[in-house]
Amino acid sequence: MYTSDPIPRPARPPASATPLHDHLERTGDGLISDDAGYVVLPRSLVEQMPLPWQQQMAYLLGELHRACEDLSWPVYQVLPCRTERLVDLDEGQLAEAGFHLEIDGSGELVYRDRHGIVITDPESREVLVRCLDPIPRTPPEEIA
Repeated sequence: MYTSDPIPRPARPPASATPLHDHLERTGDGLISDDAGYVVLPRSLVEQMPLPWQQQMAYLLGELHRACEDLSWPVYQVLPCRTERLVDLDEGQLAEAGFHLEIDGSGELVYRDRHGIVITDPESREVLVRCLDPIPRTPPEEIA
């Protein structure tokens, strides 16, 4: 006998077809690059995870490389950064971020980007500035 009652639906939302994308959109702090095009995993933290987790990660990375073995993989450079207001930067930090400061004819400070375009509201403009890496690097022999 079949019941005529409707099938109860689970209380949670349906499973996503893009779970990794959804997760990274929700919790990208510290993992997502400034342009959101790359995910960065701090090696020192990954190597300190429990052994089963490391084994699974090694397997998944191997699968990724096998699936994309026809690509020419570049070498990536990852730099730790923090956001700072443009007006709080010194001359060296401005140059590194691609900006420069000058004084115009009326004695006002003028910020320009690398293309010479004037930044109209430098007090609210935030840029990435390199900083010391806050995540400690643990030598492999200390990981146990």
